[in-house]
Amino acid sequence: MDHFSRSADLSSRSTELFSRSWAALRAAVADLPEPAFERPSGCTGWLVRDLVCHLVIDAQDVLITLATPASTEPTVDAVTYWHVGDESPTGEDPLDALTVRLAAAYRDPALLTFHLDDVGAAAGRAAGLADPDARVSTQEQVLTVGDYLTAYVLEWTLHHLDMVAHLPDVPGPPTEGLARARALLEGIAGTAFPEPWRDTDVLLVGTGRRPATEREKKELGALAGKLPLVIG
Repeated sequence: MDHFSRSADLSSRSTELFSRSWAALRAAVADLPEPAFERPSGCTGWLVRDLVCHLVIDAQDVLITLATPASTEPTVDAVTYWHVGDESPTGEDPLDALTVRLAAAYRDPALLTFHLDDVGAAAGRAAGLADPDARVSTQEQVLTVGDYLTAYVLEWTLHHLDMVAHLPDVPGPPTEGLARARALLEGIAGTAFPEPWRDTDVLLVGTGRRPATEREKKELGALAGKLPLVIG
Protein backbone atom coordinates (compact mmCIF):
# COMPACT_ATOMS: atom_id res chain seq x y z
CA MET A 1 0.00 0.00 0.00
CA ASP A 2 1.51 3.39 -1.00
CA HIS A 3 1.61 6.41 1.30
CA PHE A 4 -1.44 8.13 -0.18
CA SER A 5 -3.57 4.96 -0.08
CA ARG A 6 -2.53 4.44 3.53
CA SER A 7 -3.39 8.08 4.20
CA ALA A 8 -6.96 7.61 2.98
CA ASP A 9 -7.42 4.88 5.57
CA LEU A 10 -5.69 6.78 8.38
CA SER A 11 -7.69 9.94 7.66
CA SER A 12 -11.07 8.33 8.31
CA ARG A 13 -12.67 10.02 11.28
CA SER A 14 -9.71 12.41 11.31
CA THR A 15 -11.64 15.29 12.80
CA GLU A 16 -13.14 13.15 15.54
CA LEU A 17 -9.81 11.71 16.63
CA PHE A 18 -8.09 15.08 16.39
CA SER A 19 -10.78 16.66 18.57
CA ARG A 20 -10.80 13.83 21.09
CA SER A 21 -7.01 13.79 21.47
CA TRP A 22 -6.77 17.56 21.68
CA ALA A 23 -9.64 17.87 24.16
CA ALA A 24 -8.11 15.21 26.41
CA LEU A 25 -4.73 16.94 26.39
CA ARG A 26 -6.22 20.35 27.14
CA ALA A 27 -8.38 18.91 29.93
CA ALA A 28 -5.31 17.30 31.50
CA VAL A 29 -3.48 20.64 31.43
CA ALA A 30 -6.47 22.46 32.91
CA ASP A 31 -6.50 20.11 35.90
CA LEU A 32 -2.77 20.34 36.68
CA PRO A 33 -1.93 21.66 40.16
CA GLU A 34 0.45 24.63 40.11
CA PRO A 35 3.52 22.67 41.32
CA ALA A 36 3.18 20.29 38.35
CA PHE A 37 4.23 23.04 35.95
CA GLU A 38 7.73 22.97 37.47
CA ARG A 39 8.12 19.22 37.05
CA PRO A 40 10.22 17.76 34.20
CA SER A 41 8.38 16.70 31.06
CA GLY A 42 9.22 13.93 28.64
CA CYS A 43 10.77 16.51 26.28
CA THR A 44 14.50 16.86 26.86
CA GLY A 45 15.30 20.19 28.51
CA TRP A 46 11.67 21.20 29.02
CA LEU A 47 9.60 21.50 32.15
CA VAL A 48 5.86 20.89 31.96
CA ARG A 49 5.31 24.66 31.71
CA ASP A 50 7.58 24.77 28.64
CA LEU A 51 5.64 21.95 27.05
CA VAL A 52 2.32 23.74 27.70
CA CYS A 53 3.74 26.88 26.09
CA HIS A 54 4.70 24.78 23.07
CA LEU A 55 1.09 23.55 22.89
CA VAL A 56 -0.05 27.18 22.64
CA ILE A 57 2.27 27.60 19.66
CA ASP A 58 0.98 24.34 18.17
CA ALA A 59 -2.60 25.59 18.48
CA GLN A 60 -1.63 28.79 16.69
CA ASP A 61 -0.03 26.73 13.93
CA VAL A 62 -3.26 24.75 13.51
CA LEU A 63 -5.26 27.96 13.17
CA ILE A 64 -2.80 29.41 10.65
CA THR A 65 -2.70 26.24 8.56
CA LEU A 66 -6.47 25.80 8.45
CA ALA A 67 -6.71 29.39 7.24
CA THR A 68 -4.12 28.83 4.48
CA PRO A 69 -5.94 27.13 1.58
CA ALA A 70 -4.04 25.57 -1.31
CA SER A 71 -5.19 24.87 -4.87
CA THR A 72 -2.42 22.50 -5.95
CA GLU A 73 -2.24 18.72 -5.54
CA PRO A 74 -1.08 17.34 -2.17
CA THR A 75 2.65 16.86 -1.82
CA VAL A 76 2.51 14.96 1.48
CA ASP A 77 0.03 12.96 3.54
CA ALA A 78 -0.38 12.24 7.25
CA VAL A 79 2.72 10.02 7.21
CA THR A 80 5.07 11.83 4.84
CA TYR A 81 4.19 15.15 6.54
CA TRP A 82 6.71 14.16 9.21
CA HIS A 83 10.42 14.78 8.75
CA VAL A 84 12.73 12.27 10.42
CA GLY A 85 15.85 13.95 11.82
CA ASP A 86 19.28 12.54 12.52
CA GLU A 87 19.84 13.87 16.03
CA SER A 88 17.79 13.59 19.19
CA PRO A 89 16.71 16.93 20.69
CA THR A 90 18.90 18.36 23.45
CA GLY A 91 16.72 21.30 24.44
CA GLU A 92 19.41 23.70 23.22
CA ASP A 93 17.95 24.33 19.77
CA PRO A 94 17.18 28.08 19.34
CA LEU A 95 13.44 27.45 18.95
CA ASP A 96 13.40 25.16 21.98
CA ALA A 97 15.25 27.78 24.00
CA LEU A 98 12.80 30.46 22.85
CA THR A 99 9.90 28.32 24.09
CA VAL A 100 11.54 28.12 27.52
CA ARG A 101 11.88 31.90 27.67
CA LEU A 102 8.29 32.44 26.55
CA ALA A 103 7.02 30.00 29.17
CA ALA A 104 8.97 31.74 31.92
CA ALA A 105 7.48 35.08 30.89
CA TYR A 106 4.02 33.89 31.90
CA ARG A 107 5.14 33.67 35.56
CA ASP A 108 1.69 32.57 36.77
CA PRO A 109 0.77 29.10 35.40
CA ALA A 110 -2.88 30.16 35.43
CA LEU A 111 -2.13 32.68 32.67
CA LEU A 112 -0.50 29.99 30.58
CA THR A 113 -3.42 27.64 31.15
CA PHE A 114 -5.88 30.38 30.21
CA HIS A 115 -4.00 31.13 26.98
CA LEU A 116 -3.95 27.46 26.01
CA ASP A 117 -7.66 27.12 26.75
CA ASP A 118 -8.46 30.24 24.71
CA VAL A 119 -6.33 29.51 21.63
CA GLY A 120 -6.75 25.75 21.95
CA ALA A 121 -10.53 25.94 21.95
CA ALA A 122 -10.41 28.09 18.82
CA ALA A 123 -8.15 25.55 17.10
CA GLY A 124 -10.55 22.78 18.04
CA ARG A 125 -13.54 24.68 16.65
CA ALA A 126 -11.68 25.50 13.44
CA ALA A 127 -10.82 21.83 12.96
CA GLY A 128 -14.44 20.83 13.48
CA LEU A 129 -15.64 23.33 10.87
CA ALA A 130 -13.01 22.48 8.25
CA ASP A 131 -13.72 20.32 5.20
CA PRO A 132 -11.51 17.20 5.50
CA ASP A 133 -11.14 17.09 1.71
CA ALA A 134 -9.98 20.70 1.40
CA ARG A 135 -6.29 21.34 0.80
CA VAL A 136 -4.09 23.50 2.98
CA SER A 137 -0.48 24.62 2.90
CA THR A 138 2.08 24.50 5.70
CA GLN A 139 5.87 24.43 5.79
CA GLU A 140 5.95 24.74 1.97
CA GLN A 141 3.93 21.51 1.63
CA VAL A 142 0.33 20.84 0.60
CA LEU A 143 -1.96 18.24 2.16
CA THR A 144 -5.63 17.68 2.78
CA VAL A 145 -7.20 18.94 5.99
CA GLY A 146 -7.99 15.34 6.90
CA ASP A 147 -4.34 14.33 6.60
CA TYR A 148 -3.21 17.41 8.50
CA LEU A 149 -5.56 16.70 11.40
CA THR A 150 -4.56 13.04 11.37
CA ALA A 151 -0.89 13.98 11.55
CA TYR A 152 -1.65 16.11 14.59
CA VAL A 153 -3.12 13.12 16.43
CA LEU A 154 0.48 11.92 16.64
CA GLU A 155 1.60 15.35 17.87
CA TRP A 156 -1.06 15.54 20.57
CA THR A 157 -0.55 11.97 21.70
CA LEU A 158 3.23 12.20 21.99
CA HIS A 159 3.03 15.47 23.90
CA HIS A 160 0.34 14.06 26.17
CA LEU A 161 2.77 11.25 27.00
CA ASP A 162 5.48 13.88 27.52
CA MET A 163 3.29 15.77 29.97
CA VAL A 164 2.48 12.76 32.14
CA ALA A 165 6.00 11.30 32.01
CA HIS A 166 6.67 12.37 35.63
CA LEU A 167 3.06 12.91 36.66
CA PRO A 168 1.65 9.39 37.10
CA ASP A 169 -1.63 10.63 38.59
CA VAL A 170 -2.54 12.67 35.50
CA PRO A 171 -4.71 10.83 32.93
CA GLY A 172 -2.92 9.83 29.75
CA PRO A 173 -3.98 10.00 26.09
CA PRO A 174 -7.20 8.35 24.80
CA THR A 175 -6.88 4.73 23.69
CA GLU A 176 -7.97 5.45 20.12
CA GLY A 177 -5.47 8.28 19.85
CA LEU A 178 -2.68 5.98 21.00
CA ALA A 179 -3.67 3.39 18.39
CA ARG A 180 -3.78 5.95 15.58
CA ALA A 181 -0.47 7.49 16.67
CA ARG A 182 1.10 4.02 16.61
CA ALA A 183 -0.22 3.42 13.08
CA LEU A 184 1.28 6.72 11.96
CA LEU A 185 4.64 5.96 13.56
CA GLU A 186 4.70 2.54 11.91
CA GLY A 187 3.97 4.27 8.60
CA ILE A 188 6.93 6.58 9.22
CA ALA A 189 9.14 3.63 10.12
CA GLY A 190 7.95 1.70 7.08
CA THR A 191 7.31 -1.40 9.17
CA ALA A 192 5.28 -2.63 12.13
CA PHE A 193 6.53 -2.80 15.70
CA PRO A 194 6.12 -6.12 17.56
CA GLU A 195 2.38 -6.79 17.75
CA PRO A 196 2.26 -7.63 21.49
CA TRP A 197 3.77 -4.28 22.43
CA ARG A 198 1.51 -1.72 24.06
CA ASP A 199 0.87 1.34 21.92
CA THR A 200 2.45 3.52 24.61
CA ASP A 201 5.68 1.51 24.54
CA VAL A 202 5.81 1.68 20.73
CA LEU A 203 5.56 5.46 20.86
CA LEU A 204 8.02 5.96 23.70
CA VAL A 205 10.67 3.57 22.41
CA GLY A 206 10.07 4.38 18.75
CA THR A 207 10.67 8.10 19.24
CA GLY A 208 13.51 7.70 21.75
CA ARG A 209 11.55 8.93 24.73
CA ARG A 210 12.82 5.91 26.62
CA PRO A 211 15.52 3.39 25.68
CA ALA A 212 14.56 -0.12 24.63
CA THR A 213 15.36 -2.90 27.05
CA GLU A 214 17.61 -5.74 25.92
CA ARG A 215 14.55 -7.94 25.49
CA GLU A 216 12.81 -5.27 23.45
CA LYS A 217 15.88 -4.84 21.22
CA LYS A 218 15.77 -8.54 20.40
CA GLU A 219 12.07 -8.33 19.61
CA LEU A 220 12.65 -5.33 17.38
CA GLY A 221 15.27 -7.10 15.32
CA ALA A 222 16.52 -5.00 12.39
CA LEU A 223 14.11 -2.20 13.30
CA ALA A 224 16.19 -1.48 16.43
CA GLY A 225 18.91 -0.09 14.17
CA LYS A 226 16.53 2.53 12.73
CA LEU A 227 15.56 3.91 16.12
CA PRO A 228 14.94 6.42 17.48
CA LEU A 229 12.69 8.08 14.92
CA VAL A 230 13.29 11.75 15.69
CA ILE A 231 10.25 13.29 14.06
CA GLY A 232 9.34 16.90 13.61
